Amino acid sequence: MDATTPHPGETPDDQPDALDRLLQVLELRHLEGWGPRGEEDVLRGTSVPGPADRAYGGQVLAQAILAADRTVPEGRLIHSLHGYFLREGRLEEPIDFAVERLRDGRSFSARRTHAIQFGKPILSMIASFQEDQPSYEHHMPMPRDVPPPDAVRSAFDELADLPPGADVRARFWSDSAFELRHVGGSLYLHPDAAVAAGTRPPATQMVWMRTRRPLGIKEQSMHRALLAFACDQLMLEPALRAAGKSWQEVGATVPMASLDHGMWWHRDVQVDEWMLFVQTSPTAQGGRALGTAAVYTQDGALVATAGQEGMIRLPA
Repeated sequence: MDATTPHPGETPDDQPDALDRLLQVLELRHLEGWGPRGEEDVLRGTSVPGPADRAYGGQVLAQAILAADRTVPEGRLIHSLHGYFLREGRLEEPIDFAVERLRDGRSFSARRTHAIQFGKPILSMIASFQEDQPSYEHHMPMPRDVPPPDAVRSAFDELADLPPGADVRARFWSDSAFELRHVGGSLYLHPDAAVAAGTRPPATQMVWMRTRRPLGIKEQSMHRALLAFACDQLMLEPALRAAGKSWQEVGATVPMASLDHGMWWHRDVQVDEWMLFVQTSPTAQGGRALGTAAVYTQDGALVATAGQEGMIRLPA
């Protein structure tokens, strides 16, 4: 299925869906003369509701990427970032994105972005941008014998008939900007199937993902920012799966939050076409867990790699 084919989960044309609402908050407004000497580039954005009662980290990360992108020479695209989530963001408060121009070289540009509310940073990110430079290529191949997305159940179908008291996180995914299809089953409502079978769940998973409908946007900078948004929904799931927990337990009995996020873009990506997230959780200890993801196109090209450490307070 290509990007022109309607996706399931769409809303009527006269109602903005979750993707429309996300694209609206990614339209940042430039602020003039911010700072003691007016020397910094600052843009302002708002928030969409996330899976908890706070600004969603993936949204703030995507906005920070786009704020930095506004300041780099034309033709340079983000290829790596590292960011720390420092404080919870308030949904009702605008977020200011202050960009520091660290360096512009012959082919690379470096930027630091702080996302600020109430005068304090909620996210600090450093990112690098590069001109297109064709060269020798190789990449690790996509796993073989992965069922195609059409053979995997959609989260929209799983969550279509949520009970009135369902966890707010499940409601977030049922009206998501992205459609997700977990190979072997999701964790939205129940733990991994291995728990019911009395065996140890794996610390791995594979997930197909794309936007809930075609984007109609060509700019690669937006597709890369949206991929960062999408990643944050999944990065700690392998650790949650290995612990035998579901998203219904997060918040109530399992406190969980992203701490930092690293990401590398290797090739152009189209987020309105199917991408396969191949994920692992190499370790969990000390109330923290590490999650990784290799992101492939449906035809097997590795487009991005991500890593995230998060707080996940599980009993010993």
